Amino acid sequence: MSHSHDNHGHDHSHAPTSFGAAFFFGILLNGGFVIGEVIYGLMINSVALLADAGHNLFDVLGLVAAWLAVLLAGRAPTARYTFGLKGSTILAALFNSMLLLVAVGAIGWEAVQRLYAPVAVPGLWVMIVAAIGIFTNGITALLFLRERQDDINMRGAFLHMAGDALVSAGVVVAGFLMLRTGLLWLDPLASLMIVGVIIYTSWATLREAVAMSLNAVPQQVNPVAVRDFLLRQKGVKDVHDLHIWPISTTDFALSAHLLIPAGHPGDEFIVDICEELEHHHGIDHVTLQVETDAQTQCTVHCDRAVA
Repeated sequence: MSHSHDNHGHDHSHAPTSFGAAFFFGILLNGGFVIGEVIYGLMINSVALLADAGHNLFDVLGLVAAWLAVLLAGRAPTARYTFGLKGSTILAALFNSMLLLVAVGAIGWEAVQRLYAPVAVPGLWVMIVAAIGIFTNGITALLFLRERQDDINMRGAFLHMAGDALVSAGVVVAGFLMLRTGLLWLDPLASLMIVGVIIYTSWATLREAVAMSLNAVPQQVNPVAVRDFLLRQKGVKDVHDLHIWPISTTDFALSAHLLIPAGHPGDEFIVDICEELEHHHGIDHVTLQVETDAQTQCTVHCDRAVA
């Protein structure tokens, strides 16, 4: 997506729109696997497989939400939605995190019930179906590997898929141990271990998604370093009303008042600050208000995108 601000236009789309194929194949692979897991889980009466299928179903829904958010983020700004719909990626990350909590709650509840009333499960079939899951989820996770560091929406998709691959590996181990020992409680125990792993690996993403939805300073940005940078600029005596917030999971904005007693230092001064904030702090939507001791002299808006 590209749009212009006043006399300059820049491309502000950080959303990985090229990942449409990754989402499509990820949804297709995991959707098919969920159907297979449900069928075999019911046939062999395995709560571990059904629990894994339920979790995978939530992940498919999560992938759909993440993909929809990426598509919405590419929509052009309007008079009402001046940043477009980029914030939908934050909503998708939060939705996925909450969806995951619902999934693990259901898994944990069913597993606890089976601990008190174990059911015979053919361990070999558990191992076979779960092994397929390792391959399916592992391939899907690799599709989102590249973008997981800089985009919480992509990170959520990656963590779900990588977590599922790990979960499936745990189910394989549980099936093997049931074959060797005959201990029926290993099946629900594996499910409880799955719950623990999912919560542990996803908690940080949930916290970040909640923080972003509340317009907290993104984790990628150090607000102290940004303030220090602004204070070091020639003629700047004070910085106040400094705000840094996420527009989307990859686009960040800043507004601040700079106290410059000598008056406005010129456009080049503002442009240099914008470029520094963009390239070294990842902030590409910058609004600076220059003030003197007596009154506000001007408001300058500089909007740039990371190349």
